[in-house]
Amino acid sequence: VQLQASGGGLVQAGDSLRLSCAASGRTFSGYDMGWFRQAPGKEREFVAAITWSGGNRNYANSVKGRFTISRDNAKNTVYLRMNSLKPEDTAVYFCAAGLGGSYSEGYGYWGQGTLVTVSS
Repeated sequence: VQLQASGGGLVQAGDSLRLSCAASGRTFSGYDMGWFRQAPGKEREFVAAITWSGGNRNYANSVKGRFTISRDNAKNTVYLRMNSLKPEDTAVYFCAAGLGGSYSEGYGYWGQGTLVTVSS
């Protein structure tokens, strides 16, 4: 499956942004999906995940209550709605498809990343 992330940009603290990840290739609905991020000089970290049916979602503590992951299997797209953005949310955001979970090893397919910059 090929993944294309989009929607990143430069925003101010407190603003909202929605990332999208469009999938093509193999059956999208068969995969759990995740969002990860990597800030400059830091390791990639888990942000959010959603099961193939959309029935279960999991979030990192740092984004819980502010970010919402969702998916539309008819459109082969997963979303990450980000509210109340903080400067520490600045990172390149990656979408991933695979078996799921909060570890990158659970995902075999990755998008190219989209940059989110939050100014204070």
